[in-house]
Amino acid sequence: MIQLARAPRLVATDLDGTIVRSDETVSPRTMSALKRLAASGVILVGASGRGPRLLDLCRNDIPAADFLVLGQGAFVYECRYDDTVVQLADRSVDGAVLHEALRLVEAEVGPVRALAEPADPDRNITGDPMPDWPWPAVVLEAAPREVAFSGPMVKGYFVSDHHTGPELLVAAQDVLDPDLVTVTESGVGMLEVCPVGVTKAAGIQVVLDKFGIDWSDVLVFGDATNDLSMFNAAGHAVAMPNGHPWVQAAASEIAPAGNNDDGVAQYLEELLELL
Repeated sequence: MIQLARAPRLVATDLDGTIVRSDETVSPRTMSALKRLAASGVILVGASGRGPRLLDLCRNDIPAADFLVLGQGAFVYECRYDDTVVQLADRSVDGAVLHEALRLVEAEVGPVRALAEPADPDRNITGDPMPDWPWPAVVLEAAPREVAFSGPMVKGYFVSDHHTGPELLVAAQDVLDPDLVTVTESGVGMLEVCPVGVTKAAGIQVVLDKFGIDWSDVLVFGDATNDLSMFNAAGHAVAMPNGHPWVQAAASEIAPAGNNDDGVAQYLEELLELL
């Protein structure tokens, strides 16, 4: 039985590892539960580390969402019933800031492979070769770092052959100025260096302000350390059983099953009986 004390006014869910299965699909059962939730009047937000160039993919994965928070919170979109999308927030960081962050991280942990995601969607994500890039739909382009890290950026991606994503995160937090950048990782082995103040919680705050909703009326689902900001803010947080230990420790409860077994759908189906 779910441990939720009261019905939420807003539900925010992570995508990869939470509602998206290992085969990169969302099940019909989960799609149905999310659609029913949105139809009940609860505001539904999809919150992902995916950048804005994956907006269409995100809309396909959670078509019932009223809002999408992308790029770790830097971009917020309202998804309207007439199939239009309105951008509500857009944050970027100068490439030179990311390049300096890269220098400091490498001084701390040794060589890493690095990519820069430009704010201009007509520019490819560029930088070092990245053989294990997890998003095949996104085109990468090899380029010298001084070229890659130039102009406004969504974020930088740093990968080490000798350190996990969480290990890189801890090291980066020790050497990077939080007044210049925000660092996180999303469970795929990459450190992500974002504009200062950018978190999923900050992106969701844009939606809360629009409707005058308090965090105590928010329910969130997630699995990776980039979900911690919304877990720490929400009135109720549900971690996936396949989630990172830090996330499970911050959760109000654990979902009844993992992302491959409709854990979020199972939870929402029980919630919908109470609405």
